[in-house]
Amino acid sequence: MSFLQTTFAIVLCWLLASQAIAIELLNVSYDPTRELYQAYNAAFIKYWQAATGEKITIKSSHGGSGKQARAVIDGLRADVVTLALGGDVDAINLRQPLISKDWQTRLPDNSTPYTSTIVFLVRKGNPKGIKDWDDLVKEGIEIITPNPKTSGGARWNFLAAWAYAKHKYGSEDQAREFVKKIYAHTPVLDAGARAATVSFVQRGLGDVLIAWENEAYLSLTEQGGEQLEIITPSLSMLTEPAVAVVDANVEKKHTRKQATAYLTYLYSEEGQRIIAKSYYRPRNAKIAEEFKTQFPTLTLVTIDKEFGGWQAAQAKFFIDNAIFDQIYNEINKVAIN
Repeated sequence: MSFLQTTFAIVLCWLLASQAIAIELLNVSYDPTRELYQAYNAAFIKYWQAATGEKITIKSSHGGSGKQARAVIDGLRADVVTLALGGDVDAINLRQPLISKDWQTRLPDNSTPYTSTIVFLVRKGNPKGIKDWDDLVKEGIEIITPNPKTSGGARWNFLAAWAYAKHKYGSEDQAREFVKKIYAHTPVLDAGARAATVSFVQRGLGDVLIAWENEAYLSLTEQGGEQLEIITPSLSMLTEPAVAVVDANVEKKHTRKQATAYLTYLYSEEGQRIIAKSYYRPRNAKIAEEFKTQFPTLTLVTIDKEFGGWQAAQAKFFIDNAIFDQIYNEINKVAIN
């Protein structure tokens, strides 16, 4: 073998070895986690290389949670999903078992390393006097909220409004009528939570944005945020975004070890502190105490106690021809007539 051939063989082996060592993960997430995972990915890459000597790159994809779940179903090769709700993780198994059915038992707190809630974002000075859910359906109020068919955050918004009305007025029928009024006051339904924020903050649409708490706080820090303020309603939902390894994909890509570590590190003190700095509520009690002045105390209802869990809520409200579709069709029929 000539010198050039030998050199080429050595370089080729080195390149192949380098490619074998370099690992890439894809995190398919939902709209309002862009800033969270930008910071978290950088921290995890540093941690992982120090701990293992292995180079790793992480790509994140963001969009409406329902649409992101559909993308994974349709073949997007996510190593992990970090979606707005457990129901979207379960939906990924719609066609074939991509994620093990026991995914919620693999990590603490049913694989929900952080929580949030639903609040209102209004113009500075609160010119429309919005203090609670009832104020949203007053004459002349325009609401911005995304589409529950594509956005997990929008489903949390819907259920928070429903829970408030049922607690206050006492019946399912009255809750249905109240939520119908909410959507009758909504001129546009964006596909995801971040798109709805853009409509409200940058495009100037609407009088109030029904938003994730973290998304509302981030809006205050952006350009134009000084013209906004947050209103915390008397009752809201404990929102629990869910995370899971996509088993079928990590087996094919040989990334299970890295993908599992990536999600586990969310529960570390560093991960939890990044979560809190991104205005999500951390699970770790020590970190939560550090950031206790950041998050107001309010009455929160849970998906399990109020609606029997996500499978029941999805079937009752959000599948085709369920209550949301019925309400929206009734509104459009009135508008057309």
